[in-house]
Amino acid sequence: MNTPKISLIISFYNKIQWLEKVLDTVATQTFRDFEVVIADDGSSQEVVERIHSLQKQYLFPIQHIWHEDQGWRKNIILNRAVMAANADYLVFIDGDCLLESHFLEDHYAARKNREVVTGRRVLLTEKTTAWLLRQKQPISRCTFRLFWRLFYETTFCHQKTQMEQMIRLPQWIRRLFIRERKRYILGSNFSLYKTDLLAINGFDERFAYPGYGEDIDIEFRLSRVGIPAVSRKCQLIQYHCYHQHFNTDYAPNKQLLQDNTDKQITYTPFGIQK
Repeated sequence: MNTPKISLIISFYNKIQWLEKVLDTVATQTFRDFEVVIADDGSSQEVVERIHSLQKQYLFPIQHIWHEDQGWRKNIILNRAVMAANADYLVFIDGDCLLESHFLEDHYAARKNREVVTGRRVLLTEKTTAWLLRQKQPISRCTFRLFWRLFYETTFCHQKTQMEQMIRLPQWIRRLFIRERKRYILGSNFSLYKTDLLAINGFDERFAYPGYGEDIDIEFRLSRVGIPAVSRKCQLIQYHCYHQHFNTDYAPNKQLLQDNTDKQITYTPFGIQK
């Protein structure tokens, strides 16, 4: 098998209906030279068996990296997925984020040594998430209806959807009107060279609760070694399925991030290499 140009790493836990829809959007990508690595944080045996079936269903290669469910250990399984990845370039998404068809193409076109490519996401409401998951056709064929659903919910229902993130501009227009700028890493939509992530020893595995610190920490550590995160506005489009928000006020995560910041940690001793 030829080495793929991209390893798409999908963090995942149990929500198989969402993962199936995500993989359907992966199947419609304009960029075809990739593999998928599912970083599974301890899904049930029933879900694992379903993933094994999905591996046979799609034409692109799918690796399934799993460990036993011992609570939220996303950073640990992400580090394992990074080491299993065959490509030199890594794209990270979550298992509840649906991809516009140019998503991988845009990430790969924007790649640059010693730089993180970071994007944003459209926030789907609870009703629109349920509607989209019921659709039998690819999301690329639902975009027009999706736009007007989100427009109605944003304008008349005062829902926060960030639907402006749906706008994708061709490269030549972006060069004329969009100025690239440094922004924070969004854990569900970023990419970088594997060597750059290994330079800081991957994710700090001490983060043991979602929502705060686990992606900010790698952003800070990368920036300390001269690897900034640069936003690509009007590209890298993804749609985030609705779920209840985590309580991000978790003191141990905040303290850990503060400790790493105070000590100006770059290469964590609690990452890939122990």
